[in-house]
Amino acid sequence: MVCAGRYGRRMAQLDEHIQVTTTLDEHGAAVTLARAVVTAGLVACAQVLGPMTSVYRWRGAVEQATEWSCVMKTTVSSYDALAAWIADHHPYDTPEMIVTPIVGGAQDYLQWISEETAAD
Repeated sequence: MVCAGRYGRRMAQLDEHIQVTTTLDEHGAAVTLARAVVTAGLVACAQVLGPMTSVYRWRGAVEQATEWSCVMKTTVSSYDALAAWIADHHPYDTPEMIVTPIVGGAQDYLQWISEETAAD
């Protein structure tokens, strides 16, 4: 599916760009993860947000923790490699990996995401 932008310009394929979110319990670990996946070419950029308070059920108990969110922009074709990297390097037993489709945006920005995550 194609989304038409302002003045009828093609913006992007709606199913090719995604945002992947994970959380970590330390700011330094989140920045390290962000830098590693950008360096590896798995994502075009990653933003570390926080601190935030997370409340969740884990192993039958309600827990509360301070966490940092790492929000990464990538492509659908890069997701499997990114997910494998996170599974191998994330300190949590069950890391959050939430995928949100990017349904529109500036063509130049979306093209940049594609270029930065294209396999060499």
